[in-house]
Amino acid sequence: MNGFGFGFDFLVGIWDVSNRWLVDFLDADSGWEEFPAVSRATRHFDGGASFDEIEFPTKGFAGLTLRLYDPEREQWTLNWASRRTGTLFPPVAGSFGPAPGTGVFEGEDTYDGKAVLVRFVWSRTDTDSPRWEQFFSADGGTSWVHNWTMDFSRAAAAGADD
Repeated sequence: MNGFGFGFDFLVGIWDVSNRWLVDFLDADSGWEEFPAVSRATRHFDGGASFDEIEFPTKGFAGLTLRLYDPEREQWTLNWASRRTGTLFPPVAGSFGPAPGTGVFEGEDTYDGKAVLVRFVWSRTDTDSPRWEQFFSADGGTSWVHNWTMDFSRAAAAGADD
């Protein structure tokens, strides 16, 4: 334990990522698309911060996530930026537990001009195959659309300078 609760130390390193997302993030019937990614994550502030860059080579875009632990609130904020837009999206906040290896993070955003609640769920973080999932709610949290899943596996071969 690093003094920051169960944090993002599990994510440090290089990962191959299998993505599956809905064509329309608010339409559960819009069909799924699958594509690869590569994530490179690092640990900072003695475990109180995590940074990663993820590249989606077949999509032609990338993103960055900065995760920061607030010891006063005992929660993390996850801050995502997209190379496509050059903007920082509104953060989601939350924590890990009580289920081992699981964290839930929520916030407010917009999608296609509509206000949405956003939920990120990290699971299996206590294994060699963590999973990230995204959910949107356009009705204030009454119902949720599961719209993106990322399954992580350690990269088969990392370069000597990685």
